[in-house]
Amino acid sequence: MPTHKPSARARRSAARLAAVQALYQVALTGTNPEAVLGEFVRHRFDADLDGERYVAPDPALFAAIVRGVVARREDLDGLVAGALGPPWEFGRLELLLKAILRAGAWELLAHRQADAALVIHEYVNVTHAFFGGREPGMVNAVLDRLARSLRPEGMQAAHGST
Repeated sequence: MPTHKPSARARRSAARLAAVQALYQVALTGTNPEAVLGEFVRHRFDADLDGERYVAPDPALFAAIVRGVVARREDLDGLVAGALGPPWEFGRLELLLKAILRAGAWELLAHRQADAALVIHEYVNVTHAFFGGREPGMVNAVLDRLARSLRPEGMQAAHGST
């Protein structure tokens, strides 16, 4: 049976999802981020789950997101809190939502080669994987606000001169 190699885009999408899961695990358990990175690479990447083979994440992007978020968590929390609108309050968000928003904010801030609109889209998709309510819309709005302030030139090109 021929082996299908996933696209680079699919591997980056998988890296974003895995990074959010790893950040959630770090926040929930207080485990050392390097230990979590190692566990994911050894036991979760390119693995079968319930008979399904999942796309192996891009390991460099995965590690960069996790390490970047951990290193700049206070800055990211401030950025996200400033971009939240009513009725959302950063301190009351679920840990998983915080992990999603931190990862997206880090990419917009530090991973400049990634297109801002694509980053927003990817993290909205990650949010849809876990939430069915208003959370995806909130993530979209927060990351859009952050992109407009952190990358105004890129957002003008993507959305016109608004």
